[in-house]
Amino acid sequence: MTNQHATATAFRALHTPGTPLVLPNAWDLASARVVESAGAAAVATTSAGLAWALGAADGDRLPRDRALAAVAALTAAVDVPVTADIESGYAKDAAGVADTVRAVLGAGAVGVNIEDALYGAAEPLRPVAEQAERIAAARGAADAAGVPLFVNARVDTYLRGVGDGPDARLALTLERAAAFLAAGADGVFVPGAVAPDTVKALVEGVDGPLNVMVGPGAPTVEELAGLGVARVSVGSGIAQAVHALVRDAARELLTEGTYASLAGGLDYGELNGLLGR
Repeated sequence: MTNQHATATAFRALHTPGTPLVLPNAWDLASARVVESAGAAAVATTSAGLAWALGAADGDRLPRDRALAAVAALTAAVDVPVTADIESGYAKDAAGVADTVRAVLGAGAVGVNIEDALYGAAEPLRPVAEQAERIAAARGAADAAGVPLFVNARVDTYLRGVGDGPDARLALTLERAAAFLAAGADGVFVPGAVAPDTVKALVEGVDGPLNVMVGPGAPTVEELAGLGVARVSVGSGIAQAVHALVRDAARELLTEGTYASLAGGLDYGELNGLLGR
């Protein structure tokens, strides 16, 4: 408990506006060790990448026990703090979210992402009050365990195109962010928002550390730092790039009989050494 408390405290301190925590998201033990060896101060899981690695689709379809077993293995494999993307909490209600958070802590992680998206429903986002209750349950479970878990509240307004126009979308995002922070979240994650003016408005309007998800075409980490962002992650981007390489290499081999796609691969000895330590 003491070590986890210290790790959670250290992880929390990494969220500094203007000097963002940079997280190349991992999805299994091997990718976590590669990310750690590259110099990451912490490892974040990608729920999509993790689900795919376990043979499931993303979007609240992976059973909690399978997801948390994978998180536990990943956490045990690295020496840096781990934060787990737990989708919407792997639970139907707030009490279930609390159970998930207790399992996350048992797996050794010190942070979670909790999203407000709804899948297979008429509305794209969970009602604010209901989502705030789920975040409060997560906060309460962590506090009861004596661990200052970093709860990163994901707001999917931009990712899912909710709001009638830019101004309305920004206002809705800030409203939801304020409610989630009041419920006990420590930071706010707004995937899909990368335009500098939008990011700046979010930094100024959110009363907590802002997490931005990046990919090709997004501002650089340095540019985001200048805007006051506190956390930068890539979500499933690295996992998608890896699977694209698998597809392209397989197609090349099967259709052309050549192997150029394999150039630049990680050295066998290096990767074997990371997993054999």
